[in-house]
Amino acid sequence: MTTKKPKKNDLAPSTAKELQDTLWKAADKLRGSLDASQYKDVVLGLVFLKYVSDAFQERREAIASELEGEEEAYVQETLEDADEYVGSGVFWVAPKARWSWIAERAKGTPASATDDAQNVGDLIDAAMQALMRDNESLKSTLPTTYGRDNIDQRRLGELVDLFNSARFTGQGATKARDLLGEVYEYFLDKFAKAEGKRGGEFYTPPVLVRTLVEILEPHQGRVYDPCCGSGGMFVQAEKFLERHDEDPTNLAIYGQESNERTWRLAKMNLAIHGIDSTGLGPSWQDTFARDLHADTQADFVLANPPFNIKDWIRREDDPRWRYGVPPVRNANYAWMQHILSKLSVQGEAAVVMANGTMASNTGGEGDIRRAMLEDDAVSCVIAMPTNLFRSVAIPVCVWFFAMDKGVGTKGGVDRRGQVLFVDARELGHMVDRVERTFSDEDIDRIAGTFRSWRGRESAVGDYEDVAGFCRSAGLEEIEEAGWALTPGRYVGAPKAPEDAEPIDEKIARLTRDLTEALDESARLDAVVREQLGRLA
Repeated sequence: MTTKKPKKNDLAPSTAKELQDTLWKAADKLRGSLDASQYKDVVLGLVFLKYVSDAFQERREAIASELEGEEEAYVQETLEDADEYVGSGVFWVAPKARWSWIAERAKGTPASATDDAQNVGDLIDAAMQALMRDNESLKSTLPTTYGRDNIDQRRLGELVDLFNSARFTGQGATKARDLLGEVYEYFLDKFAKAEGKRGGEFYTPPVLVRTLVEILEPHQGRVYDPCCGSGGMFVQAEKFLERHDEDPTNLAIYGQESNERTWRLAKMNLAIHGIDSTGLGPSWQDTFARDLHADTQADFVLANPPFNIKDWIRREDDPRWRYGVPPVRNANYAWMQHILSKLSVQGEAAVVMANGTMASNTGGEGDIRRAMLEDDAVSCVIAMPTNLFRSVAIPVCVWFFAMDKGVGTKGGVDRRGQVLFVDARELGHMVDRVERTFSDEDIDRIAGTFRSWRGRESAVGDYEDVAGFCRSAGLEEIEEAGWALTPGRYVGAPKAPEDAEPIDEKIARLTRDLTEALDESARLDAVVREQLGRLA
């Protein structure tokens, strides 16, 4: 048997735009028969399976090319050696888990006389189970619901056909992985929008996450997220290293997620980006009910907890409540205290929160906020604009915590006893009627302000207060404000532009402009009257 060499065109990669268009059409194939959360799982699972199989096939062809001229038996043995794939960062894919096997049988008819007829959903489920069995990092991760009665098997077969035109290979494993990562993030965004408010629970807008990452600058250490959603915080932290040409293994990720489907999304997302997902724990779990990382101290925490949770597991004697017991019907200050309990001696955190947390006194929240400030744990508060979350129009804020604000590795300026306030509500631009985003310049302005304030090596210039945008305030001033942390209270109004025109000249100019406008109005009035007279 001679190993078939691929045609050159067979390895032509799809562009991100082509893949996005093709795969979103695939989602539409099932839109009518499944709700948004279900078809999200179905489509994203297939995206993952297609990528894994494409990457496997590309590595297989590379091995065959490397062994050209060797004995056929040796070539075939090597092609089926799992170590040849795993050692190159490629998942091992068993024969019946490969895309070609499924695609040939997608119509529900045997591909050969020795095959039993199976519906395509059962074939995909078996492939997912094989991948999880053969690759430890995928254990308990992939969906196995394709053979269920509520999945339209005819449409699923058509979906597999559509996927045949998508290709994640041709540029090497890293480029293919980047391409898939871009497509996967595009899909997460689209599904979050389709699911509305529920979508916001598993997806934080990348521009917001990137802003937090650019402020914290996680070059090395442990990154933790207690409510990790689909893993976007970890992905952006890894991209930060990529932008700085640094080793992605400099960061170790730890986190957990209480929703089973979302936890699986996160595991797949991290696998797609080549990030070790063992730090997400062996299963999904509620952080308040059972902290899977009770003994872990993090260098960086990035989190977007669900806002204003009323039904949550609360114990008054929980050691995490070092600043005060949070109220029964709101978990906002429980999340913040949990995060503070996780920070190492020089740890820093960025936490997206509802705006109410900046000034609320309900249920003892004001006392907890005061205790955190008196302990000098708060480093910065940023007011964000509305519409960053497409599904939720309300504005959000971001709290930054730091265990050490003195001079050291985290900054060259002593900021003990101070808090930086940034009012970014006017930044950004609308993508459409309901969604706002940040430009690179917006992100640089916000992050650059914090870096200068802390005196980081990455800072450009010294920090200065800017009326209407940023201000560094001491704890005495914050106490006078009743321990409220609303940035607008501190930064004030923007400075009015200077007017260099002398008052006498301005009056003369405005009088002249007004006279000319009145003369023109009179002329037009006469023209209109003349035209009306002709019609009479």
